Amino acid sequence: IGVNSAPSNQIIIGLALFLTFFVMGPVWNKIYDDAVTPYMAKTMKSSDVLMVATAHMKDFMMNQTRQQDVQFFLEISRQGAMTRDELPLSIVVPSFVLSELRTAFQMGFLIFIPFIIVDFIVASSLMSMGMMMLPPVMISMPFKLLLFIVIDGWHLVIQQLVAWFYPTL
Repeated sequence: IGVNSAPSNQIIIGLALFLTFFVMGPVWNKIYDDAVTPYMAKTMKSSDVLMVATAHMKDFMMNQTRQQDVQFFLEISRQGAMTRDELPLSIVVPSFVLSELRTAFQMGFLIFIPFIIVDFIVASSLMSMGMMMLPPVMISMPFKLLLFIVIDGWHLVIQQLVAWFYPTL
C-alpha cells in the first residue's frame, strides 16, 4: 500500500496469533482428546502422548505442504524416498515453512499488483498535467487506502488465508 507503519507490527502479530489459534484449533482439540486426556487419566504413557501429538501435527502440516518442497528436503538430507507416515519432523517442518513462505509471497504479490497500478495511473496523470515536482505517492496514498477499504481488503485477505486451510468454508 505504501504505508510503512500502518498497521503496526503489534497488530499484525496479534492478527497472526489469533488466526493461528483459529486455524489450529481443531488440531489442538484432537491432540487434547486423543493424547492429553488419556495421559491425564493415566491410560497412556508420555512417550505415546508425544507420538500421537506429533502425528496430528505432522498430518496438519503435510496437508498444507507442497509435494515438491518435501522432495526438496528429502534430496538435501539424502534420506531417500519415504511414505508420508515415515517422514521425520526434520523434513516435514522445513517443508511446511517453505511452502507457507511461498504462498505468503504469492499472496503479497497479488495484493501488490492493484496498488502499483494505482501508482502508475496517478504518476502518468500527474506527468500529463505537468506536475513533475509533486510526488505521486502523496496523491496515490489516499486512493490506495480508499481502494483497500472499499473492496473490504482485510476481510478478503483473512478469508483467503482461512480458506487455504479449510477449503470447504
